[in-house]
Amino acid sequence: MSQSEFYKIDVTESEPIKGSFSNVARCRLSGTLLGPTNHHNYQLQLRSLYEQRFSRRMSFPDYQRQIEIVNNQELIERWKEEARKVTTYTTSHEQVPSTFSSAADAERHFRSQYLEGLIKTPAETIIGGVASRHLPDKVLNRAAEDAWVRETRSPSGMMQELAGRFRHNGLHVFRHRRGMLFVSPTRTRAFVHEHSGVSPTVNAILEALAGTAVIHRKQLFEKLIGDVTAEDAEPRKLALASDLRWLISEGYVIEFNDGSLDLPRGKTKPQEGVAPEAPVAAVERGSIGPAEQTFALAIWRGPYSPTIFSEGAESPPS
Repeated sequence: MSQSEFYKIDVTESEPIKGSFSNVARCRLSGTLLGPTNHHNYQLQLRSLYEQRFSRRMSFPDYQRQIEIVNNQELIERWKEEARKVTTYTTSHEQVPSTFSSAADAERHFRSQYLEGLIKTPAETIIGGVASRHLPDKVLNRAAEDAWVRETRSPSGMMQELAGRFRHNGLHVFRHRRGMLFVSPTRTRAFVHEHSGVSPTVNAILEALAGTAVIHRKQLFEKLIGDVTAEDAEPRKLALASDLRWLISEGYVIEFNDGSLDLPRGKTKPQEGVAPEAPVAAVERGSIGPAEQTFALAIWRGPYSPTIFSEGAESPPS
């Protein structure tokens, strides 16, 4: 959106400026020649330039300290030529056009007549990280800085957003291993079937996982198969692998991306009066492998506590 959409801009030349001048004022910040300080148009040019370009950055007294007086005849002659050009702004959307002789007057008219109808409040705005550090508007720049500080102190807002996006894409958040949060394509759940209604291999797997803290697939096979002949070991391995895969795909057993196996945690009441653990953050990474693998995002308890994560959002299933 440009000025020309609302105003017709005309530039004309007036008669040459008469008189003898020994100096000319110049803005150090922009290099603009404002004219001799004793010229009748000097204060108007000074105020106009300040309002157009520097009013949002500094006060008028501070800006006045950026004005220098130079005694250079070439610059004086250049100012005389520039000062001959007269710019007028005529409204193009009004039945009875109004004409303004300065950009500052045209800006005031624009703010009072058009600006409010052009400003829209979006429900959500997305801006890149690099661009958010270099916003020209002071208010927006400060708002972005405050948001960075809040997320650095506690990424609760980011975690709420991630949890919602994960669920939208068919991923499930659950808590395990000293309160860490994990993300999995399979919803974890406790095994509630009667042990008599499933195969002995399934019962053996569940009992083995319930009795140890950390166990890997190879260790589980060695524990359950034991010392048997090679002829008997192969069919037992196949049966064990088939039942283990079924338990993992149904969410009854969790296989983490480091290869360890475990049972889903049951829901427990929060302990009161327990000091929080040290603030440590970690991310477990793993590429998407077989269906039985679970890739996880892990956040340690501390300032990023589960209660902060669940404020204003659905609490992740345990």
